[in-house]
Amino acid sequence: MSLFVAPEKKLNADQLFINRELSWLEFNKRVLSQAGEQEIPLWERLKFLGIYFSNLDEFFMVRVGSLTDQFFFDPQKKDDKTGWTAKEQIKEIFTKVESFAPLAFSYFQQIKNLLVLRQVEFIDFAHLPRVEELLLSKRFHEEIFPLLSPLIIDHNHPFPFLGNKEQYIVSQFEPKEKEKNKGGGRQTIGIVGISHLPPYFVLQIEQSYKIAFTADVVKYFLPEIYGNRKICDQILLRATRNADITVKEGYLDYDMDFRDVMKDLLRKRKRLAVVRLQLDHFPQADLTAYLCQRLGVGEDRILVQENMPLDFSFAFSLPSSCPALGKGLFYPAVTPGFPAEVAQKNSLSWFANHELLLAFPFQSMRPFVDLLNDAAEDASVVSIQISLYRLAKQSKIANALIRAAENGKKVVCLLELRARFDEQSNIDYAEALEKAGCTILYGLDEYKTHAKLCLITRVVHGRVSTITQIGTGNYNEKTAEQYTDLMLITPNAEIGRAANKIFASLCIGEIPARSRTLWVAPQGFKSDILALIAAEIERQKEFADGYIFIKVNSMNDMDIMRALIKASQAGVKINLLIRGICCLRPGVEGYSENITVRSLVGRYLEHSRIFVFGRGERARMFLGSGDLLNRNTARRVEVFVEATSDKVRRLLGQIIDAAWQDTVNGWQMLANGRYMHLPFAEMPFNSHSYLQEFFCPPAPAATPHKSWLQRVQQRWQKEKRL
Repeated sequence: MSLFVAPEKKLNADQLFINRELSWLEFNKRVLSQAGEQEIPLWERLKFLGIYFSNLDEFFMVRVGSLTDQFFFDPQKKDDKTGWTAKEQIKEIFTKVESFAPLAFSYFQQIKNLLVLRQVEFIDFAHLPRVEELLLSKRFHEEIFPLLSPLIIDHNHPFPFLGNKEQYIVSQFEPKEKEKNKGGGRQTIGIVGISHLPPYFVLQIEQSYKIAFTADVVKYFLPEIYGNRKICDQILLRATRNADITVKEGYLDYDMDFRDVMKDLLRKRKRLAVVRLQLDHFPQADLTAYLCQRLGVGEDRILVQENMPLDFSFAFSLPSSCPALGKGLFYPAVTPGFPAEVAQKNSLSWFANHELLLAFPFQSMRPFVDLLNDAAEDASVVSIQISLYRLAKQSKIANALIRAAENGKKVVCLLELRARFDEQSNIDYAEALEKAGCTILYGLDEYKTHAKLCLITRVVHGRVSTITQIGTGNYNEKTAEQYTDLMLITPNAEIGRAANKIFASLCIGEIPARSRTLWVAPQGFKSDILALIAAEIERQKEFADGYIFIKVNSMNDMDIMRALIKASQAGVKINLLIRGICCLRPGVEGYSENITVRSLVGRYLEHSRIFVFGRGERARMFLGSGDLLNRNTARRVEVFVEATSDKVRRLLGQIIDAAWQDTVNGWQMLANGRYMHLPFAEMPFNSHSYLQEFFCPPAPAATPHKSWLQRVQQRWQKEKRL
């Protein structure tokens, strides 16, 4: 079955690219589609709804926030993919998001109906049984009402500041008789904030769970809050504010610690402009106009979510509130594998002589944590240098670094304080690490340090040796259980020397130079990729076997996309596995017909970055930290390493083959920019399940699973021969 669907009209060179924001929204729609998959356990489907709406929150805060700034300060600037201004992009965004609303509502209703069969029911306040009303009345008067601070907005009471992503119930009152007699007749507004309260309450009635959203409870008992005032309309409101605040070079005060600068910026972020207004229904026209005027937004920034919560963060905590009903409603638990060759050995001694590729979440991060702990205690270790972007809340890695510093090791931590939404966490870790004696660097003024790089330096019998770690994901034990990432740990001396040069440059505030051993952005990386694409074009001309495989999270770099189009026109076979943003249209005749774009969305978040140029023995394989977004190729410090050992190359080949042939989580992009599910071939194939068993084989008695793996592997070999 061919997945290529010809567009209604033939595309030309000016239509080869897709707007970045709309491409991301298509990705989020694929996330939303998981909530409708019947094969996925029910609580997990609800969580995917939560992820969809959480993604939207961040998208509006960052991307729409950035476009809003552009609209005011550079309104004529145009998107280099479509030629749209910021205003046109924002309009397209709201249209696209609104078009997804019926699908989200449909999935939520499906999940609610299926939960009823499992004794979980969301209370319908339009048809509230007397028993439930009495129980909720008791909860309201004892647990909610004492914590409310209702406001009346009139001439004597100004309109309050509404916090980012916080929920408020806004009431519109009929004017009192004395106000009418004065000739004013002006309607009064009431506001009640509820975000400081639990988002929902659970009533357990016999063997059933009844879920009541706090917003609905407060709205139901609203007349008791405002006494004799007559409510003519009431709405639930949630404002999303711009969070795209950056450190400007001119803002930095040389007498001010960068931590203090970031703290000040975080305070300012909380009060930035509103970029989206969510309402549970359209209120009367005068109330709509009043709210828009007070919040400084146009009516075109309003999104209405009827019969659905405005805040879906409850989806992550609700399952634990109904503990008796968990069986069969979650993904089956898995235990990350621990490489047998490292087990029961001194990590430092073993890694001093062996190279290892770890694949998360199928394998544990413990070998790397053990390595740091051993390095913290070993007398031969002189220094540990590491770049930190996002850490877990209770980081074992940070604890190992603190122990190393307390034991007299030189520990250099480049801690990127501008990791969006993790700024406060990184500030806290910077203070704790510095207190323990670590040397803390904040990176470069104009470039974020996004590289995942660690260098352990030893002196053994008077000789200097190194152990270098390069990865695709953060040093975060929690996300290592949720994201597909790779980590290479190697004693390769040349790689160690290159890593040391990178840290040496960062320590003195310089951009790391281009390296022959490692790809290093922004001086290299992009130029290295372009050179290898050009080499495959030449290979295609001579041997007709040019091949490129790229697995990243996102791609919008125009130079790289144009190079890929040129390679496609030369006949090079190009497979792109891009989870999220892809601004290049595949399958366009005369331009990109040799490019195939796929995306994986499933149980785990695809996060690893892998580049392959050529097939078979001549293939060159790279893994590292950067995507193909403009920010990664031009405005961040990224590091990639080439896989050269046969074992690591074989493992990367297994991961690539599994991901590319995934028919359960796989989507393929059409020339019109939309995606469709990959069709099942002989049998549905889930790369996440396969790789879990590949890296963590079941016990010998579990023969059905092993034979399933063998059948899949045999089918792969057959397809390769064909």
